Amino acid sequence: MFAKVRTAVLYAILLLWLMAVLLPLAWVFMNSVRSSQEIFENPFGLPWLIVGSPHADNPAVPSPWDAAKRNFTSAWVKSHFSSFFFNSAIVTGASLVGILTLSAMAAYVLARFSFRGNRILFLYFISGMMVPAQLVLVPLFFQFTEMSRFLTRLTAPFGYEVQLHDSLFGLTILYIALSLPFTILVLTGFFKSLPGALREAAIMDGCGEYRVFWHIMLPLGKPGLVTAAIFNFLGLWNEYLFALVFVNASAKKTLPLGLASVSIQAQYKTDFGLMFAGLVIVMLPTLLVYILLQRQLTRGITLGALKG
Repeated sequence: MFAKVRTAVLYAILLLWLMAVLLPLAWVFMNSVRSSQEIFENPFGLPWLIVGSPHADNPAVPSPWDAAKRNFTSAWVKSHFSSFFFNSAIVTGASLVGILTLSAMAAYVLARFSFRGNRILFLYFISGMMVPAQLVLVPLFFQFTEMSRFLTRLTAPFGYEVQLHDSLFGLTILYIALSLPFTILVLTGFFKSLPGALREAAIMDGCGEYRVFWHIMLPLGKPGLVTAAIFNFLGLWNEYLFALVFVNASAKKTLPLGLASVSIQAQYKTDFGLMFAGLVIVMLPTLLVYILLQRQLTRGITLGALKG
């Protein structure tokens, strides 16, 4: 009897948690296909497509299809979400490539090679996780200024001026540096879980260390790479603070910055349909990545828990 009650309570808690996660998402998606007038009249109402039109005789109130087309067209074209989306895709994609490449090489060495200072080097890498990112914001700002001046002096004879501020390249470098500690910590555990006999057999067959890493160990570490990639993607795609400080030009803003500016404008213009459409555009890539890679994510976390 006690076991049944405990199971019922557990399922009730899980159901409440599911509702707490899904209902806000459903509310955002539904309001993205409603007009601002509908949202004002009933913020938590359903679109006409579901409940039927309460304004069937009023042509001034658009149908769900017309409202959705207007909201998403305004967000994507008029509010330049296409440019914001492109910038976020470039920065996030380039950052993930740099993060996974550098972290995988460092983690493999730390996991598979014994040398003096190995433990100290590993602690040095992960010590970056103990420093709040907000704490290094101001020092990084001035460091980027000095680095821009130094690089400009080097490239000035060739007619180039390097500017890390207000640059997608500078933002990418920043994201890579800030994400290395966590990624190295995760991947080190995965590389330690791989059987060392494979490396020894490959070396006996004549493979060098570089070939062993790129052709044997790295493919075997795919679950760990996918896990690290998903976690980093979620953080980078939604990152706001560093992008706000280091990017000023509207043409170089990422999606979180664009959404913030559009939401402020939407509040002044009372265009909440546009704001909800922008939220959907920001959330969709994250949801799609998780849905497509959830099996690899679960497998990677399980492997790390069992063998890390």
